This record gives sequence, structure tokens and C-alpha cells, in this order.
Amino acid sequence: MNRRFAALTCALTLCAGLALPAAAADFTDVPAGAWYESAVDEAVERGWMTGVSDTLFSPNATVTRSTVAMVLWRMEGEPTPVWRGHFPDVQINSWYGIAADWACEARIINGTDKGTFSDGPVTRQELAVMLSRYDEYKGVTLAEGALNLYSDAGQVASWAKEGVAHAIGMGWLEGADGKLSPKATTTRAQLAAILQRMNTQAMG
Repeated sequence: MNRRFAALTCALTLCAGLALPAAAADFTDVPAGAWYESAVDEAVERGWMTGVSDTLFSPNATVTRSTVAMVLWRMEGEPTPVWRGHFPDVQINSWYGIAADWACEARIINGTDKGTFSDGPVTRQELAVMLSRYDEYKGVTLAEGALNLYSDAGQVASWAKEGVAHAIGMGWLEGADGKLSPKATTTRAQLAAILQRMNTQAMG
């Protein structure tokens, strides 16, 4: 009887360990009390983002187009795209290949004028556009945030104004010192915080 109980306890402990998701506390580069700690916790727990290793999240690393594609694909439940191989510079079996194809079909991430995915750093205005397209894909009416509240609003590209205005209106994109810094790159910590805001709004 004792052996059976011990075996059951061991099995339950093992299963619990396998089921537990990673948390911010598991990452040595996410300090307790950091402004992005709870956001990283939520993004990782929900499976939207992962660490760059078992112990590192790299909160200050720059977000790339491939990362955004993967994050939105995961948020949408990892749907299967209708067709594979939309971009000649993305191999079908690459870690983000299926996400890139889905994002293309959903009209969230478009290719360049040469038809390539062109993975690389994502600016704040580029991220705002991608997220606004994701909302459009979900059937959400775009918000009309006030760009003129920020002193550098004139730096927002014409093609990005609608997306940035939506991100501001939804409370996703916040400025600092009265500036939006639309051409600054986005960090992984900032992306996690934005995802947390999006989820909070979705939950009402």
C-alpha cells in the first residue's frame, strides 16, 4: 500500500512539474519588481512568447518581424494557413514559416515590394500597424487615437498613421516625455506589456 502511494505521489509530482508553464521568476534577466515582470509572466504563461533559453527572456532585445508573426499566430490558436510558401526568403520548415504564411493570408504582415518577408527589427510604428491589422482581422473597428498629443507625431509615416492612432486609442502604445518615438525599435519587454494590455481589454 505504501509503495503504491509513493508511486502515485511521484507520478503526480512529475506530471505537475511537466504541466507548469515558465514564469518570469524562471528567467534570471527578469528582476523581481521590474515594470515588465507581470507582462512577461502573462505572455509566457499563455504561450504567446517564450524565453530565448530556459533561463533567459532577453527583455531588452529587439523584436523582429518573425517574432510578431509567431506571437499573433499563437494568440489566434495556431491556425493552419491555406497555402505554404508565400515568401521566397522564408523556408517552409523554418521556426516561423507557418506563422509568416498565416500572417500573410490574414493580411497582417505584408511582404516588401519584392515579395519578400524581410525579417528584421520592428519599429514602434510598424508594430502598431501589425496589431491594428490583427484587430481588423478579428473584426474590430479601428479606434481614432489623438496623434497630436505627442510632440513627434509628425515623424509617424503616412502609411502608419491609422495603425498608430488605433494603438494609441486602444491604450496599447504609450509615449514617454510627450513623445511617441515611432521609429524606435520595440523591445521584447515592451511587446509583452502591449500583449498584456490587449488581453486585459479583450477580457473586458
